[in-house]
Amino acid sequence: MEGMAKNHPTTASARPHDYLPAAGRDAFLPFYDRLTALLGAAELHRTLLAQADLADGQRVLEIGCGTGNLTLRAKRAHPAVELVGSDPDPLALAVAERKAAGLDGIRFERGYSQRLPYPDAGFDRVLSALMLHHLDDEAKTETAAEVRRVLRPGGSLHLVDFSGTGHGLHGHLAARMMKSGHFSEEPGGGSDDDTLRLLGAAGLDSALVATRRHRLLGQVRYYRAVRPT
Repeated sequence: MEGMAKNHPTTASARPHDYLPAAGRDAFLPFYDRLTALLGAAELHRTLLAQADLADGQRVLEIGCGTGNLTLRAKRAHPAVELVGSDPDPLALAVAERKAAGLDGIRFERGYSQRLPYPDAGFDRVLSALMLHHLDDEAKTETAAEVRRVLRPGGSLHLVDFSGTGHGLHGHLAARMMKSGHFSEEPGGGSDDDTLRLLGAAGLDSALVATRRHRLLGQVRYYRAVRPT
């Protein structure tokens, strides 16, 4: 799924990278887009973009963009929107850049969600798809604060994530990956209240928009969080 990169630095001795690669391992990257398509990522992205209500002239950032599928879908649906995809995985970003060749107003840049390399109040929307559950509590808190910082007053975060490991095929995979330390203790990002508290503590007016169940992905939740004017 998009946002697979963990966005949380660790020591070099802990693993080869200071992030979780987009496909879990670099060697799996060539199969990543095909797998996410089979798991139903397109439906999830369509729903999230409909919620985000993008408009011409907006600047939109996706954090944890992976190979860029959500960012590219947004650009093709809204050509007059400026899109930026950010991810710590340079190999995934290279794939995203190749797929975006020939498109204007879209770029992909390396960065961690908890220390975004962007000025204050620079974006109208921030998107996040299936990324939050990869972060530990500290990184989640820092990420929420960074999202608020880069949003313009009145701008909004639109986030979708899993509700836990007990749902669907991804739940089974997530539970296995937890054993290798690639996931936080709450792979679904915790309860609804946990996620709303996280976003609220960062100064965002947040709400649970919808809960959906996908045949393979399992249960997911969609959130909206607005930076007050």
